[in-house]
Amino acid sequence: MRYLVLGAGGTGGYFGGRLAESGADVTFLVRDGRRKSLSEQGLRIESPFGDAQIAVKTVVAAEVAPVYDAVILTCKSYDLDAAVAAIAPAVASNGYVLPFLNGIAHIDVLNEKFGRHRVLGGTAKIQATIMPDGAIRQFNDWRTLTFGEQSGEMTERVRALAALFEPAKGVEVFVVADIVQRMWEKLVHLSTAATMTCLMRANVGEIVRTPYGRELFLDQLRCGAAIAAANGHAPSTAFMKSWEETFSQQDSQYSTSMLRDIERGGLTEVEHILGFMLGKAEQAKIPCNTLLLAYTNVKAFEQRRAAGRLS
Repeated sequence: MRYLVLGAGGTGGYFGGRLAESGADVTFLVRDGRRKSLSEQGLRIESPFGDAQIAVKTVVAAEVAPVYDAVILTCKSYDLDAAVAAIAPAVASNGYVLPFLNGIAHIDVLNEKFGRHRVLGGTAKIQATIMPDGAIRQFNDWRTLTFGEQSGEMTERVRALAALFEPAKGVEVFVVADIVQRMWEKLVHLSTAATMTCLMRANVGEIVRTPYGRELFLDQLRCGAAIAAANGHAPSTAFMKSWEETFSQQDSQYSTSMLRDIERGGLTEVEHILGFMLGKAEQAKIPCNTLLLAYTNVKAFEQRRAAGRLS
């Protein structure tokens, strides 16, 4: 089995790197600059589960051929169209695509391009980023991949992929029969975290330590749950309890990639996460004022960024 990983950043670099480290046949589809760095220094991981420097195979878009049994897609939502164009020539005739993107809107795009039977659903729980020196740094012990067939079937290909990850260091894998439900639940958690951290420009602990921070956090969590329920995917009691606890921790340093993108003056996934949830809230006539404020806040940031007025 041959595996192609689009990108070698925080998510793709970490999980793809751990696969390559364990001996799997993994190739990274990257741009010229990243290819040069990987060829000279290898793929470097700094992690609580062990640092690594791994010699990896790379290709650039002009070199891909339809020989990969699976393509693991990790990119920002604003790069989705370019990513789909890049991987389309790489998927073998019987191959499939496994996306690990934030949100859920990308599934419709991939289904239309490749066919629903050739697209798995997946979520990644990790806090990792690529550092200025090219190393991938993992910030905590989150290291989980969850995936499955959109149909809910437990197929041989998902079992084989899970088995492939078994010897990989610092990775937890779960194959599930309800991946669409899991993706909706992750979107509830992520949209809540992004709403609050971006609106307040602070991490979870900093927000919760304010007089009304925890109350606002839990109110937004319930709002997100109501949106998911209106779309047929009410979060479980266990899910809600877990994230109520997470969003109540005064010592938490949990932040979001959207806030980090804002802090470095970069592009954000605001439409894919907050905009998507806001649209679903409006369709279901669910009032979500905090979500509306956060969305407007980030869109105003985009206006300032476009005008060159961030400094």
